[in-house]
Amino acid sequence: MSTDLTRIRDKAQQQTKLVFTSLYHHVTDVDNLRECYKLLDGNKATGIDYVSKIEYAKNLERNLRELSSRLKHMGYRPQPKKRVYIPKPGSDKGRPLGISSFEDKIVELSVKRVIEPLFETLFEDCSYGYRPGRNPHQCIDALGRTIQQQRVNYVVEADIRGFFDNVNHEWLIKFLKQRIGDPRVLRLVIRMLKAGIMENGLRQQGQVGTPQGSILSPLLSNIYLHYVLDLWFQRRIRQRCRGQAFLFRFADDFLACFQYSGDAENFHASLNDRLEGFNLTLAEEKTRRIAFGKYARENANRNGAKPQEFDFLGFSFYCGKTRNGHFKVKRKTSRKKLSQSAFKLAEWLRWYKNKKPTSELVRVAKTRVTGHLNYYAVTDNGKHCHLYVYLTTRILFKWLNRRSQRKSYDWKGFNQMLSHAGWPRARIHINLNPFSQTSNV
Repeated sequence: MSTDLTRIRDKAQQQTKLVFTSLYHHVTDVDNLRECYKLLDGNKATGIDYVSKIEYAKNLERNLRELSSRLKHMGYRPQPKKRVYIPKPGSDKGRPLGISSFEDKIVELSVKRVIEPLFETLFEDCSYGYRPGRNPHQCIDALGRTIQQQRVNYVVEADIRGFFDNVNHEWLIKFLKQRIGDPRVLRLVIRMLKAGIMENGLRQQGQVGTPQGSILSPLLSNIYLHYVLDLWFQRRIRQRCRGQAFLFRFADDFLACFQYSGDAENFHASLNDRLEGFNLTLAEEKTRRIAFGKYARENANRNGAKPQEFDFLGFSFYCGKTRNGHFKVKRKTSRKKLSQSAFKLAEWLRWYKNKKPTSELVRVAKTRVTGHLNYYAVTDNGKHCHLYVYLTTRILFKWLNRRSQRKSYDWKGFNQMLSHAGWPRARIHINLNPFSQTSNV
């Protein structure tokens, strides 16, 4: 980070109520734009102009100087984002993403580097998504320890319907003005939001929302929900609760924990009105209040039922037991995520089984399995990790042997090949034990 940006960060930390009135020259600085160019991945999808990082680099210095000049004279106009869809469970069309052109990515990253330090010092500890030095495992670890060690008896799961598509631009600018007093920065952000989407050759004007896929979108979503949800919960909801209350949020995924049922009910009842005031809608079918905690298992067994579970960040949290029979918060890979991951690997192998050599099929399959284990191989989830390795091994064996009428492998030869390739094993390497003093996340 440059010296100028470091000074902005230090000043933002020291004066949390300061409104910065001179920021735009940092955004337009050629050195900052050059650094942003270096930080961008050249293998990402291109925007509507199909210009890649390699193409942009052919006249890099001239391109950066021209970009800086257009920014300084407010002549820069972001291009519409290219609409693409990625697979999404329960949706035939998929999850929509907006892919920016490479030059727009440079500007988005430049703006992000300038304004992120202003708000990072304001964000609450309950916010974990897309923040420097924070990751999903830290959020999951904090949630488990809170339920285990605090007086938590109820959990409210909540879901915002189409959050990124419904962010209100007027409210967002009001929130940005809490720290940004430079009208040129605000005008540039508005232009980015209004650039719109290009789909099937037609441009859709951006009236609301901040497209997923944009470099700036995660930061803007955190700013929006900081004022809409986090501060409201900490300053209003917790103050009204009779007992303890905790919020955990990762981007637009969040849940709340409460000591008393009445506090959980009041939060659930008031949440929809709060969100509607900022152009957001609560997905009622995905929102519920459940009993969860130290006494949930005993109460459920007394009523002849099983204690309820809840899903968060790909894990199912359930009321488990220690070897001594005491309550313990445990996690396992959610059924949906386990089946999705195995299905995606099977679909990839089915499509490419006759298009790529065996070594490439095994390498990609290994990479996918390793990536899954890197996230899900946490304390108490060994059984489901072993199940995933078992399923993916079977899937790989099946599709390697379907490339021709003659089998490529028997099980002995297949296992030897996997051993030679260093096929991953299900080993727990992330400590999320709620009883331990420290964790390794």
